[in-house]
Formats: sequence, C-alpha cells, structure tokens
Amino acid sequence: MSANYQAKWPMDLGAPAESLEAKQPDIDNGLDVYPPSRYYSKEFMDLEMERLWPRVWLLAGVTSDIPEDGDYTTFEVGREQFIIVRQEDESIKAFYNVCPHRGNRVCLNESGSAASFTCAFHGWRFGINGKLESITDEETFDPRLIAHRPGLNEVRCDSVGGIIFINMDGKAPPLREYLGLPDGYIEQYEVDKMKVVHHVRSAWKANWKIGVDAFYETYHLPHVHPQTQGVMEDFSQNDLYPNGASRMIVPICTKSHRIEDQESVDPYQAFMLAEVGIDPETFSGTAQEVREAVQQAKRERAKKVGLDHYENFTDGQLTDSWATGLFPNVQMGMHPEGVFIMRFLPDADDPELFYYETMILYRPVDDPSYKVPAWMGLPEGTDTSGEVRPDIIHVPVGESPNLGEVLDQDAELLPIVQKGVRSRGFRGSLYGEQEQRVRHFETELDRYINGDK
Repeated sequence: MSANYQAKWPMDLGAPAESLEAKQPDIDNGLDVYPPSRYYSKEFMDLEMERLWPRVWLLAGVTSDIPEDGDYTTFEVGREQFIIVRQEDESIKAFYNVCPHRGNRVCLNESGSAASFTCAFHGWRFGINGKLESITDEETFDPRLIAHRPGLNEVRCDSVGGIIFINMDGKAPPLREYLGLPDGYIEQYEVDKMKVVHHVRSAWKANWKIGVDAFYETYHLPHVHPQTQGVMEDFSQNDLYPNGASRMIVPICTKSHRIEDQESVDPYQAFMLAEVGIDPETFSGTAQEVREAVQQAKRERAKKVGLDHYENFTDGQLTDSWATGLFPNVQMGMHPEGVFIMRFLPDADDPELFYYETMILYRPVDDPSYKVPAWMGLPEGTDTSGEVRPDIIHVPVGESPNLGEVLDQDAELLPIVQKGVRSRGFRGSLYGEQEQRVRHFETELDRYINGDK
C-alpha cells in the first residue's frame, strides 16, 4: 500500500476483504449519552464487581513468564487475586489466591517457582495442581469438617497465542469465541516467543473506564500529543468486532493529514529511518515515502535474522499501530518485533482510582538493530536478552510513571478529566465517529450491567 493516501473519514486503508487489515463493517451502537456517574459512583462500581469482572475473560499474564512446571505468576483485579501456575503436563491452571481454611493469601509473591504452596497463617500445604497435600495437626479437626479435602478453588484458564486468560464464570463462552477476533489474529505475532522486558504498574487518580476511553481513540492526538503530528496519522481505521472487541489501525512513519508540508522529512521520521538502518542524511525520498522505505527495510532485516513469519504480515503491520482492544480492560499495540500490553485495572474500593499496567514484550534476536518501536518508551539500556524477567515497577499516585513522553502526558491529563466528569455542568459524553471504539466498549459494558449478557 502506498504511503501517500488521501485521508478521509471514516478512514479505510483499502485492504482486501480477506486480509486481517480489512475495514470491518460499521456497527450501529446508537446515540445514547451515558450518565457521568458511571465514572465515580460507588454503586456503579459495585455493579461492575458483581456483574462484569466475575463473568468476563481477563488477560492474566503471558506464557513466557511461566515456562517450567511450578513456575507461577499472580494476577489481581479489584477484590480478587489469582495464582496462575504451570503444571507438570505443561498445561496451565489458575486458582483463587486464598486458603480455604481461614482466607489468608496463600502466595505472597508476585511471581516465582514452587513445588507446592504453603499458607503462612497455619501451614496448610497445597500442590501446584491445587489439591490439598497436608493440614497442620489434622487429627485436631473433626473428620466430617474436612472430608471434602478442601483444596485451592480453581477458575477457568486458557491461552491464545502465548497470552493467558482467566474466567471466574463457569457459564461464560469459550475464550476464542468470547474474544471476538478473527482466527489467527493474535497467533500470527508469535507472542509465545516474546519475553517481557519491561513491566510497570502505576496508580492513576481516575476511573478505569476513563483510561480505556482515552486510549481507544486518536481524536485527542493533535491536542494532547501535538509532537506526534510529524510521524503519525491521527485519523485511524476503526474496526468493531463482536463482544466489545475492537481495533484501530494508526498509520505511523507518515505525517498527519493536518500538516501542510507533506514533502520534508520530519525529525521523528528521520529517527525511524535510522532505527531500521537507513541513513536519514542520504535518504532521497520525501516524507510520503518514509513509511514504505521503513517497511521494506524491516522485511530485509527479518530475512537476515531468519524470521520467516514476516511473510505473513501486510506492509502496514510492519509500521502501523494495530491497537487491539479486548473487552473489557485491555489494549494491545501489536507489532512483529514486540507487543505493548496495557491493562486498566480497578481499585478494590475507590471508583476514582485505577492501575495502569503496561508490559513490553520483545522477541529476542541476535541483532542490535532489531528493536520494539520507539513509541513504546522502552528505557535506554533495558536488558532485552530475555534471560531475566524484570520485576514489576510500582508507581504510586502522584508520581510520574516515566512511560515515555506521550504516555506521561496521558498520566497528567486523566486525573483532570476525572475531576471534570464530576461537574454539574457535564451531562455525559458525546461520542463522534472518531470515537466509535469508545461507544462500542461502553455499549458492551452496559449489556453486562443491565443483565443482558
């Protein structure tokens, strides 16, 4: 596809219907204006805790974090925490991280490896399969009380393309059906061969949906992130899928249609040329030719390092951001070199506090020029060998998460938005066509809250 296309709205990249890049048919989600209280009401938060979080498939981790039997990681959402652990037969199981004896957390670490789990309160021990192995002073219990041999309570667990999901609802549809994405959409990126190289969990003083809404559209780019105009289009192709899933394809390495000068190479474009081994000083093309040049350079680099699966990607996938939303609380920036996973996690009690969790996954390659896209904000000097899984960096409320220039601007903005939605003068969001994904998300959320799903 030529880098010199005429931006229009709704933007359509013109991909063939059989391509994963193809524009999806629009969905009529109506024109409802939702009450602002959904962003700060304790009552609405309690409905989410009852009707949403226990019933949906939640992204809980990645398979590369638990490669060997006994390897485990924990996942927390709202008032619940889970242990996800690799089994001896290489399968993965998930359990509520709670002892059936007195309710203590069984696992106190965020990740690790264990032959069994022992409750620190009274020493009850459980196998990695969740089964009860021993009760301290069992002879002091009436046998009738423990006849069912209470083990760790298991929840549904499944994975797609190296990404682990859990579900607390036995009646929910199977994972692949629930996700709503085309077959092979996630798998083609081979996330199972990627490693987490950076992981940050920062607390933001806003409702979790304020976070989802902001990251589900590019309408705000010219105003909040004006520096992106020279290297990124801000009209995106929006694609809506079943069950609240969605995608926006954001062309990168090309200038916004709002920029009058479409010929001169922008400094950010020059940086992206250099990133793939093209000398910006000797590059003879125009700004409109940068995107195609970067795509070709990435294909050539992939051949040199033996990555044959690049043949399965469209040209656009090599440069553009395929921001893929998984209902209810995940967005993934999909790239062949790496995937940027963001989760929007509610606080257990405060509807005006959420945790913005980001994971950068990278496919280790023996080539220093092979990197994840710069927009992911991977800190300089990060160990990308994949040999050591980095600890999670916890950032409290009020401190800069240091996620890179663009994401730090969002961190400053969203608490201000949270204050605004509480105003008597605000009557509810008015979503335009550039915000189709936001309305799609909020409409699906209401189906759960209203008991329609």
